[in-house]
Amino acid sequence: MLKQILSKLPRKSFKTADSREHGGNQATYSSVSGGSKSRDLGTGKSGNLSASSFPLPNSTADVGWKGANLKPNGNHVFSAYEALPAFKDVPASEKQNLFIKMLNLCCVVFDFSDPTKNLKEKEIKRQTLLELVEYVTSANGKFSDAVLQEIVKMISANLFRSLNPQPRENKVVEGLDLEEEEPSMDPAWPHLQIVYEFLLRFVASPETDAKLAKRYVDQSFIIKLLDLFDSEDPREREYLKTILHRIYGKFMVHRPFIRKTINNIFFRFIFETEKHNGIAEILEILGSIINGFALPLKEEHKVFLVRVLIPLHKPKCLAMYHQHLSYCIMQFVEKDCKLADTVIGGLLKYWPITNSSKEVMFLNELDEVLEATQPPEFQRCMVPLFHQIASCLNSLHFQVAERALFLWNNDHIENLIIQNRKVILPIIFPALEKNARNHWNQAVHGLTLNVRKIFYDLDPELFKECLLKFQEDESKEDEIEVRRETKWKRLEELAEKKASGSEAVLVPHKASANGSSGYI
Repeated sequence: MLKQILSKLPRKSFKTADSREHGGNQATYSSVSGGSKSRDLGTGKSGNLSASSFPLPNSTADVGWKGANLKPNGNHVFSAYEALPAFKDVPASEKQNLFIKMLNLCCVVFDFSDPTKNLKEKEIKRQTLLELVEYVTSANGKFSDAVLQEIVKMISANLFRSLNPQPRENKVVEGLDLEEEEPSMDPAWPHLQIVYEFLLRFVASPETDAKLAKRYVDQSFIIKLLDLFDSEDPREREYLKTILHRIYGKFMVHRPFIRKTINNIFFRFIFETEKHNGIAEILEILGSIINGFALPLKEEHKVFLVRVLIPLHKPKCLAMYHQHLSYCIMQFVEKDCKLADTVIGGLLKYWPITNSSKEVMFLNELDEVLEATQPPEFQRCMVPLFHQIASCLNSLHFQVAERALFLWNNDHIENLIIQNRKVILPIIFPALEKNARNHWNQAVHGLTLNVRKIFYDLDPELFKECLLKFQEDESKEDEIEVRRETKWKRLEELAEKKASGSEAVLVPHKASANGSSGYI
């Protein structure tokens, strides 16, 4: 009889005993079926689901624990992880309390490395997160200080984590094309996506008071958010890009700090690591920010162009973010055309020597900058610029030479060159002449002839002068080459004599400028 009575009593799990060891109190959420809807994030069923013990934070500061690991970090351990009622099932007066309870429930962070682990609990959390997204979207009253604190606590617990190792780092350093490789996807994305959607709608909500929320969406929060841009998951970076842009727009007090933090990320990337997954997304945000800069440009913004944006041309993995970088730089040039020669000087400073694909990118950007360049700025930089273009014209890589010749297809650039032809043609004429004579690529050869014809038709006298000087320089080079070969031949003969005889050989050389003579 006693055995039958004892068998009907609930058995205590080892987790309950573990809870007592930590001095925890047991608590159980009532399980009420409730559905949640989200147009953007999908729907699912929420029923009477329950789970074994999961630790929940003891206070608003307890956000660093991992519930799915079953290792309590605080003093309280919940003996069950159960679904809460849906907002539609409670009266309006109870919705805020339910909202806070849901936020606390969602502070549990599950381990997604094992897809078969805690399936019911993960589904409860997913449904609860969807409910939170709907609540924030339809909120019709300002969020209180206590609610803001709980919101930021939940977001921090789920998003701010150490990122997975980056096995592609070495390839990034080598500047290889990583677009062909499959991006690394975070297995926790089913929950992370909804948390990001929640954060986005929270920031965008008119019920979020920036003056009140800035106490919690503070500088520490922004630094941690920016650190997440190094995630390898492109879906996460896309959300971060949109959220940071909304924060920049809403929290005006944080704007200088956001720009400063972005600068530090870029400095570390340029001068230390050359490894970061989110440079393109950050630059995309900056493109929009720069577009909103008031005129005249502040000195701070010009310094940012010179010390941050232009040096971003230096890393080997430029191809990963060049399009967004070029857009940012063009925003500066379009706002202040006097910055054009500064930008061109920066491009020449970081011009690649042995990387042909990078050279093509530089020429593409140069084309855009020159199109927005006015004559005074062009004249200040045209001499070193066309020395570099002449080098590109003679490149053995046909895409580099071809792209350099395409500059003459731009009417504005062609007019600038024509106006300053007396300076430019003598610089590039040798390169044009060498291409016309013996460049291996037929397309480059044809384009070169077209450019030569433009100059000849425009100013035959100048063209003939340049041709005559080129021929003179060529004949001088031939003479120098003949003398060099003669000297080497003579040295070889003397060496043979020395090898055949036992005596040392004295080789007289020409008298020096002061009339003295000597021996080799």
